Amino acid sequence: MAAGGAGGDLGAAASPLQGWERENAAREAAEGVKAGTCTVLDVVENLGSLENADPRIRTQGIQILSEVLMQCYSLLREQEVTHLVLFYENRLKDHHLVIPSVLQGLKALSMCEALAPGLAVSVLKAIFQEVHVQSLLQLDRHTVYSIIMNFMSIREAELKSLGADFTFGFIQVMDGEKDPRNLLIAFQIVRDIIVKGYALGPFAEELFEVTSCYFPIDFNPPPNDPHGIQRGDLIVSLRAVLTATPVFAEFLLPLLIEKMDSDVQSAKLDSLQTLSAACTIYGQKELKEFLPSLWSSLRREVFQTASEKIEVEGLAALRALTACLSRLVLSPDDDDLLESFLKSVLQDCRHHLCEPDMKLVWPSAKLLQAAAGGSLRAYYQITSSVLPLLVEEYTKHEQSSQHRTILEVLLGFLELRQTWGPEEEDKSPQLFPKASLCSMVFSAVSEPNVQLQLVGIQALTFLGSLQGLLAPPDVEMLVDHLVKFILYEEDPQTSSAAMEAAGTLAPAYPEVFSQCLVQKLSEKLQTEVLEDSNPSHQERYLKALAAVSTHPSIVRETVPVLLEQLQQVQKGKTPSGTQFVVSICQSLQQVALKCQQDPQSYWFFHQAVVPCLLGLAVQAAMQENSHTILSKVLLTEEALSAMVPVISAACIHLSPELASQSVSKVVPLFLDGELSFLPGNSFPSTFQPFQDGQSAMAAQRRLVALLMAFVCSLPRNVPIPQQDRLLRELLALSCSCDCPFTATVAAKCFAGLVNKHPAGTQLDHLLEMTMNKLEQGLNEGPHRGQTLTLLLWVCKALLLRYHPLSTQLTEKLLVLLGDSVLGPKVGDGFVLLMADSPDVLGKSCHAEVRLMFQQRFFTECVPQLVQRFHAAAPDMKSNYLKALSHILNHLPKPVLVTELPSLLSLLLEALSCPDRVVQMSTLHCLQPLLLDAPHIMSLHIDTLVGKFLSLTDSPTMAIRIAALQCLYALASLPTPVVIPYKARVIKALAKPLDDKKRLVRKEAVAARGEWFLLGTPGR
Repeated sequence: MAAGGAGGDLGAAASPLQGWERENAAREAAEGVKAGTCTVLDVVENLGSLENADPRIRTQGIQILSEVLMQCYSLLREQEVTHLVLFYENRLKDHHLVIPSVLQGLKALSMCEALAPGLAVSVLKAIFQEVHVQSLLQLDRHTVYSIIMNFMSIREAELKSLGADFTFGFIQVMDGEKDPRNLLIAFQIVRDIIVKGYALGPFAEELFEVTSCYFPIDFNPPPNDPHGIQRGDLIVSLRAVLTATPVFAEFLLPLLIEKMDSDVQSAKLDSLQTLSAACTIYGQKELKEFLPSLWSSLRREVFQTASEKIEVEGLAALRALTACLSRLVLSPDDDDLLESFLKSVLQDCRHHLCEPDMKLVWPSAKLLQAAAGGSLRAYYQITSSVLPLLVEEYTKHEQSSQHRTILEVLLGFLELRQTWGPEEEDKSPQLFPKASLCSMVFSAVSEPNVQLQLVGIQALTFLGSLQGLLAPPDVEMLVDHLVKFILYEEDPQTSSAAMEAAGTLAPAYPEVFSQCLVQKLSEKLQTEVLEDSNPSHQERYLKALAAVSTHPSIVRETVPVLLEQLQQVQKGKTPSGTQFVVSICQSLQQVALKCQQDPQSYWFFHQAVVPCLLGLAVQAAMQENSHTILSKVLLTEEALSAMVPVISAACIHLSPELASQSVSKVVPLFLDGELSFLPGNSFPSTFQPFQDGQSAMAAQRRLVALLMAFVCSLPRNVPIPQQDRLLRELLALSCSCDCPFTATVAAKCFAGLVNKHPAGTQLDHLLEMTMNKLEQGLNEGPHRGQTLTLLLWVCKALLLRYHPLSTQLTEKLLVLLGDSVLGPKVGDGFVLLMADSPDVLGKSCHAEVRLMFQQRFFTECVPQLVQRFHAAAPDMKSNYLKALSHILNHLPKPVLVTELPSLLSLLLEALSCPDRVVQMSTLHCLQPLLLDAPHIMSLHIDTLVGKFLSLTDSPTMAIRIAALQCLYALASLPTPVVIPYKARVIKALAKPLDDKKRLVRKEAVAARGEWFLLGTPGR
């Protein structure tokens, strides 16, 4: 055999090899085995160091062999494995220096498929007998656990033949383990021993003791722990062991009770969570003896809790305990543990519901509700005793606060019943007289106390949602109460709650709500508008109409009412202004959102609303020359901007077929003046929004905003008729219109269509024409600002779809940052490029948005931006800083933290920039970095403190607030870094404490308090 193939040159080794020599020898031997030029047994024969008298050299030889086995274990034959196992077992008796290498070899052999029967048992017996595991290093102990895990996965039947000896052997191996890395695998082995049915024999208590000694886990990982083991990982693994078998119950439950009674909060929390987990497998035999002690501990944790978390977990444990008792199958001679346990709960809690001061009502109610939540049987037993008592107590007390508390508790019990769904013989209505309950709730909503009214409305909503519970007169009374709150209640909380309740219940009682609420709202709205009495009342009625539009039949009534109000405004019959129009549109948008789940209602809304809004706007635009001021309300920027989301919401979810049907009418309206599909025939002139040269057409051109809302909300697979012509008209309008609003919406519409345009020669020709238009418009003429807007939107549209032309457009923007006129606007425009678009270029409008477009833009743009910043004139640098701060402000945090070291100096310079937009954007960028990248930020602590403190004197309130928030975050940096600045910061923050703005004073108090606590014990 070739010496190089099997490491034969090691046979005469008389001194230890260097690490690299050993690795080379092992690698060469492994390659020889893999290539078939030698066998593993040949390698053994050539390793003369295996018999060397020096234990260090023997260790070296076995280490080489073990490394070869780790690379070639899958190639071994059964006879080779047998010889190697016998060899390694014998070496377990060797010098202690040899043992780690022996274990490494046994780990490789434990993964062999060609392992002869009986060898797994033989190896483990040898380890249990010859190796004192806990005297080994952590890595070697981990190797032992890995050997055991491997054998358990492939030789389960053989190991079970050892009986309880296997369990006892593992107990000896694990006893005293402290390293969390090893504990994770050790806990897994223990759980497998239990779950897979290995014999515990007389060692159940010893197995419990060897694991429960770690309970509760108090491990806290060191900073920058490379192993990534968290305290929660150990808690979950240990809990899986302790709750794996009912055999542990007699040992675990006393331990849990002891820890629950301790003063350590983390121990209480862990014990309660473990009890909840244990209840899923325990039965009557395990729980019976400990029920009184468990109930005592759980009751105390709720009655005397100092932590909301512990209270929540205590209630969850009680619920799990009740559920466990409810699952027990009883024989005729068994006691009903659930009944006796719930009697104890009722005995200790029920009387607190009757106390005059009502101090312990809520803790008692929570305990009773948790116990009732375990099962339907427990629910009936608890509520049959508690609900009649609550109704009785409600009549006894007179104060509104007491009524509210009792009603909230009662409502909690009623809502709990929904957990189990419907049942054939539902006993819930039999638990109390329906008349008494209805009377109680109607009484609550009739009282003047706002908080009681809110709870009463919740109760009304719940009662109304129970089908068949309320008789028709009760339903009418319920709706009457809601109508009263909506129409007349001055408190906004109560009015909003009543609207929400009406929306929830309207699908159950559409006819009643239509007759009692929609008609009254329509009448009141008409009266208020004509009298122009109270704008807040008008807005409330509009919101209510939208809120109640949750059933198709109601939508068909509310939508015409809302549209009628817009028609009255257009005709000049109402004195309402722009805000009224905006409120109507907001309500229509809410109705559209509610209709999206029902295709028929959605199509009705689309057919009713879109033509009506377009028709009203077209009429108003044609009447522009008439001197009717009110008709111009619909043409204001605010009104048109409010109509845009309505039309968009009415189109987003259309099917391609219906969308095609609708777009075939809307686009000819704007291109050809085709008015036939609009409601009404009173159009005094032609509609030509894209015609040049006439000042009378300016009003018509503003309606391109509505065209944008329509065509940019359609799915990508819907063809746009005359799309090329439409794009040319939009391109021309966006670069030539004197009205900034019209130019902007035309640019947005153009960008939205370009983003969805299929790739090909048509798109290439369109973009070539666009580039020519941009070059011409940016170089000269009065419309450079409008052309810049078009450039930004087209760049955004192409950036989102990863079009190569976006790079060229970005370079053009970077050049324009140095323009004395357009530079500041370009800097502001980088917000548009980086932010997620909410409208035409958003995913909701079916735009093509590729993943990680922000990271791609950052990678391509920022290096050039930084380079140009350094070369820019001093008066132009603020434009570059503004662009950079906007980019970084919208970059995902992980990417930003990675790039921070190279960009932080520029961000710090941006804080000194006089531009307030730059300051604000930079502060918002830096605040999260103080928490996410403390080690990097600590390097610039002196500069940060000075900059932030100076900005607390800014004349802009928002900047003062942001600077104070940054100072608050700055205190979270490592204490040794910030403690030298404590006195300076505390002194400087005394001034903002007297700021004239309350929000500034609030942030100053928080920041100063955080700095006061620096260096104090326990912080």
